[in-house]
Amino acid sequence: MIIAIGFLVIVCATTIAIIRSKKPLKLIISEAKYELLYNAVGSRYLMQDFLMRKQNKIDLQVKSGKTAVITGGTRGIGLEVIKFLLKCDINVIIGCRNVQQGESLLSKSRDEGIKTGNIEVYQLDISVLESVKKFAAEVKKKHSEVDYLINNAGIMFGPYVESRDGFESQFSTNYLGHFLLTHLLLPELKKAGTDKSQARVVNVSSCAHVVGKINFEDINFRKQYIPAEAYAQSKLAQILFSNYFNDLMIKESEHVQSHAVHPGVVNTDLFNDTNLKTVAPWLPSLLFKTPEQGAYPVIYACLCPDLEGKGGTYIHNCATISPSDRASDAELQEKLFNFTKNLLEIEKFSATL
Repeated sequence: MIIAIGFLVIVCATTIAIIRSKKPLKLIISEAKYELLYNAVGSRYLMQDFLMRKQNKIDLQVKSGKTAVITGGTRGIGLEVIKFLLKCDINVIIGCRNVQQGESLLSKSRDEGIKTGNIEVYQLDISVLESVKKFAAEVKKKHSEVDYLINNAGIMFGPYVESRDGFESQFSTNYLGHFLLTHLLLPELKKAGTDKSQARVVNVSSCAHVVGKINFEDINFRKQYIPAEAYAQSKLAQILFSNYFNDLMIKESEHVQSHAVHPGVVNTDLFNDTNLKTVAPWLPSLLFKTPEQGAYPVIYACLCPDLEGKGGTYIHNCATISPSDRASDAELQEKLFNFTKNLLEIEKFSATL
């Protein structure tokens, strides 16, 4: 009942906000459509979060000597993921914009009683391709093996902005930069993986992928920009890549597997600039997961022994569920993979640039 009431409040208030924006009618209708789709999908997944709350947990295991790379991580879900990794005695390499903030996490964790694990922090703006290359180079200098790559950094909605390389910001941040990072660190992932303990790539995606489409003709949405549409595209792209990458590793007989994760509907800063926080600021704290609860399925994808050799899965509340039919489309996966390689001018995936 509470979820239904919240849904109606959001729909009504958001519709009013869109109409008052004085935008062209065609754009108003398109934005309203995506608001309705998002609220419908979000409500469904909120209900799943509630019904599956008891299984959204994992027993942490000591993984001394293992190395994890995570993008972002100084706040929200990523911060909680880092704490869990430290508790498992894992060396955590953080790529983030604010290096000083990242470096302070170790002392804060120690103050909270986490005495295991270690943290290294390097500068990374995941939306800038040159920054991704420099970050990968720093990691490769000190580490010959990477056991876990967690593609976590992300942005949601906001005005139209293009990255320094000329790509729409959500596509560049959520997908393109992580595609390149996975490509660059693949030799280290391959070296870390064994037949009994495969290296893992974890892509933090979203239920928003359900309403996503890949606009190959206008990947940047320069003709008409709807933030929700661009966000859904970026999250669908993550899962398409995750599935194709896993199949590629199987074909090449490599001990690397990948998983896409929907952490749940989580109360993080990503919602700060949304209509939701404007019209119903009380709702997220009442109904949404906490960042710690959102971190559980990410850690599950990284460490759960039951997933060994079972990559190419979509994880939600520490369980494997089916993504959208579009995300499972093998032809679309391959098309996007080749399209992305061309964008990044990659001739052979995992070859040194």
